[in-house]
Amino acid sequence: MTDTTMNAAVDLLYGVKSIASFLGIKERSAQHLVETKRIPHFKIGKTVCSRRSDIIDAMDKLRDQAEVA
Repeated sequence: MTDTTMNAAVDLLYGVKSIASFLGIKERSAQHLVETKRIPHFKIGKTVCSRRSDIIDAMDKLRDQAEVA
């Protein structure tokens, strides 16, 4: 496995349970964020996935918007 492949695998959050754990919220809350498209996500088959880096970037943008307002 190359370094790039290894980094991509480490960055992947596979399933709503993993996303919820990363965010420190309940699974239902994470599912709601996915359903309302408030966090970046994609599917592998029927499983909802996201990348840690994409979620962090999205949260940074929200923070920046809040600071401007």
